[in-house]
Parts: sequence; C-alpha cells; structure tokens
Amino acid sequence: MGDTLEFNDIYQEFKGSWNDGRLRFGKQNVVYKSSKTGKVDSIPAGELNLAQWRRVCLGHGIKLATNSGHVHKYDGFRDTDFEKISEFFKANYKVELTEKDMCVKGWNWGTAKFSGPLLSFEVNDSTAFEVPLSNVSQCATGKNEVTLEFHQNDDTDVSLMEVRFYVPPAQADERQDPVEAFADNVLSKADVIQATGDAVCIFKELQCLTPRGRYDIRIYPTFLHLHGKTFDYKIPYTTVLRLFLLPHKDQRQMFFVISLDPPIKQGQTRYHFLILLFSKEEDLSLTLNMSEEDVERRFEGKLSKNMSGSLYEMVSRVMKALVNRKITVPGNFQGHSGVQCITCSYKASSGLLYPLERGFIYVHKPPVHLRFEEISSVNFARGTTTTRSFDFEIETKQGNQFTFSSIEREEYGKLFDFVNAKKLNIKNRGFKEKKGMKGKIDEYSDSDEDQHDAYLERMKAEGKIREEGNESEESDGESDESFNPGEEDDDIAEEYDSNASASDSSEDGDDSDNDGSKKKVKKPKVVKEKKERKPRKEKKPREGPKRPMSAYMLWLNASRERIKSENPGISITEISKKAGEMWRQLGKDDKEEWDTKAAEAKRQYDKAKKEYKDSVASGVGGASSGGGGATSSSKKESKKSGGKKDEKKRKSAGGDKEKERGGGNDSFKSREFIETSEDSSSDTDRKSKSKKKKKKKESDEEKEEAVSTPASSEADSD
Repeated sequence: MGDTLEFNDIYQEFKGSWNDGRLRFGKQNVVYKSSKTGKVDSIPAGELNLAQWRRVCLGHGIKLATNSGHVHKYDGFRDTDFEKISEFFKANYKVELTEKDMCVKGWNWGTAKFSGPLLSFEVNDSTAFEVPLSNVSQCATGKNEVTLEFHQNDDTDVSLMEVRFYVPPAQADERQDPVEAFADNVLSKADVIQATGDAVCIFKELQCLTPRGRYDIRIYPTFLHLHGKTFDYKIPYTTVLRLFLLPHKDQRQMFFVISLDPPIKQGQTRYHFLILLFSKEEDLSLTLNMSEEDVERRFEGKLSKNMSGSLYEMVSRVMKALVNRKITVPGNFQGHSGVQCITCSYKASSGLLYPLERGFIYVHKPPVHLRFEEISSVNFARGTTTTRSFDFEIETKQGNQFTFSSIEREEYGKLFDFVNAKKLNIKNRGFKEKKGMKGKIDEYSDSDEDQHDAYLERMKAEGKIREEGNESEESDGESDESFNPGEEDDDIAEEYDSNASASDSSEDGDDSDNDGSKKKVKKPKVVKEKKERKPRKEKKPREGPKRPMSAYMLWLNASRERIKSENPGISITEISKKAGEMWRQLGKDDKEEWDTKAAEAKRQYDKAKKEYKDSVASGVGGASSGGGGATSSSKKESKKSGGKKDEKKRKSAGGDKEKERGGGNDSFKSREFIETSEDSSSDTDRKSKSKKKKKKKESDEEKEEAVSTPASSEADSD
C-alpha cells in the first residue's frame, strides 16, 4: 500500500449544499481541497479519534471526529473503497474504521443527544439525522418547544429554515426545566454572535467601498464588527477566506480586500468581498486592549501592544494575526505604464484588474476573484467600439464567462506574456504565433478602417461589377491583359486613393487619403496575389435525383441543434470540429443505426436514378425516330450560331464599360487596376491585333456553318 490514498469527486456538506473536491489520506494528515473555493482543510493524523463508515445519500460516507471536538463528514465513496481505507487507517492512524447503520424508519419520536458540536436525533439507538450546531443562527424557546433557526446558503435551491423540537414536560424530581436545558446545550455550540467583553482594538471612520460607506471596525477575538450609521455587520473570522492588499493605480492609495464565504447580507444583497480604501499618507498609532503577556501568548510575536505606522499596514497586520491567513499581494506583473494592474471595464463599471500569482482579481464593482485552476480558457478579442482597445475574456470550467473590456492595446504584450507564462489555455494562440506580436498589435492599429472588412467590401464590389458585365448587351473585341506585378507602387496605390467599393463613404475615403503612406507599403502585397478572374458560368439545373447523404451527415443533421444548445455561442467551424470528435467517439452500436439509414437512402437513390434513366431513354428514343439524328445536329448548329450572335450583341453593347475598366470579356479586370498613359498605348496595339484574330475566327466559323448546312438539308430530304 502506498503512502497516500487519493479520491476525486468527494463531497463535503456545507449548510445544506454539497461541495465537490479532492480528498487525500496521508501518513501525517487528512487533506481536503474544495473545487469551488480552493480552500484547503487539513486534519493532523494524531488528532483523529473516531472514524465511521456510513451509508448516506450520495453513496458511502466517512465521518471523522477529532480530539478537539470537530467533526468532518465526506460523501461519495464506493462500496469497494471500504477495505483499502480501513487497512490504511489501521496502519497509519491506529484508528479502526467502524460501520454504522443509519435509521431509515422515518419516525419523528426519539432521543436528542448532544455530542460535541453535533445534535444527534436517535431512534432505537440508531441515528436518524444530525444537526451541526455551528449552523444554528438563533434558538428560541416556548412552553414545551425549542425552535432552531439556521444560517442560509445562497448556493442551494432549497434551504432548511428552522426545526422545532417538542420537549416533554419535566418530572417532579427534576430541578431544571428540560426546555431551558435543551436550549443551553444548543447555544453553547451554536454560531450565535454576541459581543461580549471589550474589543481588542477599534479603527474609526474607515472608508469602505463594498458595502459603501464609512464604518467603525471593532476587532473582537472571534469576529469583526462593522458599525455604520445605517447598518451593522458581524463577520466571524471563520468565514474569512482570503486577504488581499492591492496598490491603486495612482500609487497613492491602497485596497485591502477581505474575501468572505458565506457572504454578509443586507436584504437581498450579498457582499462576498469587503473592500477598504486607504491613503498611503495616513498614519496611526495603535494600542491593543490587552496586556503584553496576553499579546505575546496569543499572537506569538505577530503583534505587539503598541504599534505605529501606516493605517493600511496596521489594519492588515491585525487582520492577518487574528484570521491566521496569508495576505495576497500582486506578483511580478507590470503593465505598460509600470503599475501592477490594468485599467478595464467589467459590465457597466470601470475598475482595475490585478494579475496575481495564482489568479486574477477585479476591483471594485462588482469584485471578482478567479483562480487559475478554475479557468478553462482565456481569449483576446477585438474591442466592440474602437480598435484602440481590446477585450480580455475568461471562461471558467463551470461555463461562466467574464469579459473585461476597454483595455488599452499597449497592455496586450504584457498581459499575453503573463498568461502564456502561467500556461493558461489561450483560444486565439494560433493567430498570435503565426503573425507574431507585431502583427497582433497592428490588428489594433490606430485607424478607423478595418483592413479585413475593406477587403470584403472590395470583393463584393468586384462581384457586383462582374455580374453587370455579364448581363450587358454591348460588344467589344478587346481582351483584358493580366495584371502586371511589376508595376510601380505609385500606380498600385491609386486603388486606395479611389473608392474601393460602392459602399465606401466619403469619410472612409478621407481616412484612406490620410493613411495612404502606410497602406502603400502594406496592401500591394494583397493585390499582387490576385489572379486573373474568368467570367462566371451559369450553373446548369440539377438533373436526376439528389445523391444520398452518408451516415455521418445524417447523424450531423440530427445532432446539430443539440450541439448548439450544449455549447452556446459556438461558431460554424467549431460545430464541425466538435461533431467530428463526437462521431469518432461513438461506438459501433450507435453508428449502426445511422449506417442502416444511409444504406436505406442509398437504395432509394439507386431506385430513383434507375427510374430517371429509363424516363430519359424513352424520351430520347421517341425524338430520334424519323430522322431525329439530323434534327439534333441542326439544332446544335443553330444553337451554336445563335450563341455567337448573342455574344456579338453583348460585346457591342458593353464596349464602353469594358473600355472604362480597361479590358474585354475574356478575363475580367476590376476598376481598381487603373492603367497609366504608357500602358494605354501598348494596349491599343494589342487590342487591334486581338480584333483581327477574332474577325478571322468568326469568318472561319461562318464557313463551317455554310459547309454543314447542305449536309443537314440533304439528310432531311432523304
């Protein structure tokens, strides 16, 4: 057996909700790490005095009790885990793992027993249910009743509000009322905060951002008391999850952030973070309301009775000693301006994003803390309103997405290097690796014109002009020449001084004139790669039945909507990739259904195709009888001659338009390629030669028609 036993997907009950995590049994301690909060609970092996194996709601569970009276319960084990866990406990903890049966009779009459922090309700010496007294927020008594009210958990859909116990009246020989005795036992372990005794220290009129206002903070040994003009909050130190000390961007203020779980409440509002704002110039001399011996014994040198320094240092130092948590500060990240944060916007408010060593935190409205281990991927996206900024998107493993927008483009390089160093999954990493850092920054260039969109507009304009040229009825024997890649840059750049598309506005034209010097260097490369385009051919109408789909395409059509619903916002290309992965993972039994459907579709297609061929053959046979061969040949010749005449009409009608574009119909040249005066003279010579060639070709075709006509007439006479 190894030194440790590890189990995934183990659940820990917390105020009515099951939080999943990982549990590890080691030789020295038992460690549980929550997947939701990242909080780590450690139980020293020497503290364990009880271990029970029980059948509970999610499977099998373990109940561990310590010498200090704390009880820890974990659920989600399998029946086969009992033997190896029992052997491990005997070998390393010297504790026997005993099996304990729970009462499932459903009776509501039994015995209430108080054992440490648990209230156990037993029926016939078997436990029916247990109530952790730390979850009790209030205890009220009646004549023969005791009512327990519980702390609420916002993560649960349904919460237990209260439980009432009926306590039988006292016998004559009993000195104490059983109702009061029951309530005293509950209150001795319940989490009912009562401000008894003097505060260790008091901080007056501290500025608080969430909840907003100025509060007096009274530091008690077990809880924190916020006293304001309108509201009061009592925060037990056990609910403090993390502490952060963050410098403001102006370098004159400091944020002190306290992460809370569960949060403090005010009506329907929940405050998961307590954010205090301090000025670096504000100093304080602090005297603790304790003797020097008590301070030394309790805080072990972390605090002294008399302290002085900056106000934020005093508050953070006291909180660290009382809460016994480390204070998280920004790491070695530095932005473009040398500060350790990035100015951005989240939802409707502007704030600061701090890249930490193990996560990100955003302050302040609303505060957000994201740990690296709960992040699925990050994405760098173009800003929605301007190209001067970009958006930083974070997607968690739970499917939540956080978008921090309006980040200055100068921050991109630093942020990308930080994310890359932390080995986070970057969605658009391929784009950056292909074009390099400079290419990515150029994408957010200081220009109002989108290069990609302008190219798309030009392509649309070319298609529109090409369709007009094909539909025109003018004729001209001129032929376009291929674009000469050796032209000077000045000639090519004229494209960007003119209107590249019909949809370009005058403002876009002005911008292109102002930025012409930059574009003369960049865009000729795109133009030179363009190849000579031929006129589009009209598509022939489909003849015969449509070919059947494969098994994969049938499955994809049936599964497309399901893939979209499971992955909201997924693109078309991502759907294809996802579908390919899912299809490869399907077993033979699942694919057999779609193979059968594909085979059936293939049979239907073969049948329809055979019927279509038979119908076509019968129609052709009827037409060919009675000298059909000669008729078909004459039709071909007439169609050919008619096509030539139509082509002549189109050429004559489109002459002016082709001259304006600088070419004919053989190869289309768009309006962007403007010829110079030197090229126009050479074009005239080439065009005259092409005219002569075409006339000669047409005369040869007329001779062929003349030769073929008598042959067809003779066939008709025969």
